[in-house]
Amino acid sequence: MNKGSVLLVEDDADIREGVRILLESENYSILEAENGRKGLELLDENIDLVILDVMMPGMSGLRTCEEIRKVSNVPVLFLTAKAQESDKLIGLMAGGDDYLPKPFSYAELLGRVKALMRRYNIYLGRNASQNENEEPYLEIGSIRVHEAFNEVYVDGVEKEMSDIEYHILLLMMQHPRKIFSAQNLYESVWDEPYFYSCNSTVMVHIRKLRVKIEDDSKYPKYIKTVWGKGYKFDAGNE
Repeated sequence: MNKGSVLLVEDDADIREGVRILLESENYSILEAENGRKGLELLDENIDLVILDVMMPGMSGLRTCEEIRKVSNVPVLFLTAKAQESDKLIGLMAGGDDYLPKPFSYAELLGRVKALMRRYNIYLGRNASQNENEEPYLEIGSIRVHEAFNEVYVDGVEKEMSDIEYHILLLMMQHPRKIFSAQNLYESVWDEPYFYSCNSTVMVHIRKLRVKIEDDSKYPKYIKTVWGKGYKFDAGNE
C-alpha cells in the first residue's frame, strides 16, 4: 500500500539513493531532483512531502522553499549540513516545517517523515470523506476554521496556511483561553519529544500565524503571549 508521494531534492547522489531505498522500503513513492529548479518542475498536487537540501548549487534550498510556498502548502523537511539555531530559524522563516541536520540517522529521518505525512494527510483524508452539506467549522471572532482540513478565513477572506500553522490555530481555538506552553504546543502539533531548543521553532510559527490572522501582529488580540507560561487564544474582546 502506497503511503504517499515524496519529492526528494538533493544534489548528493549517494544521499538521494540512501533516502530513496529507505522510503521505498516503507512503501513511499519517491521522485528525485538534483537541484531546486528540477524540483520545482516535478512539484505537483500529488506530492505529499518535500525533502529539501539547503546547500545546493544554483538555486538554494531556501529559495526553492520560498518558490514552493507560492503555489503549495505541502510540508517541507529541510536537510542541511548546518546545525546552528540561527540557520534553523532561517529555514523555518523561509516556509519549512521541520529541519534535520546532517549527518542524520535513517531512523530519525523516517520518524520526521512519518510525523509530517501523518499531519498533512489527516485533513486531506477527512476532506475526501466529508459530507459537503455538513462541513464542521469553528468560528471565534472574525476567524473561521474548518475542523477537518486546512481552510481558514479571517473577516471572510481565506488565508493560506501551512500544515503546522493550521494545526496550531485549530488546537488553540478548540481550547480558547487555555494557556499552552511551548512544550504543550510542540508535543501536540509536531507529535515529537520536546527539547528546550524547540522553543524557537514554536516561536517562529506563532509569529508567522499572527501575521496572517491579526490586524497588527505586534499587538495581537487573538494569540496572546502569557509571559513565563506560553500562549493562549482569546476571542479578541479583552
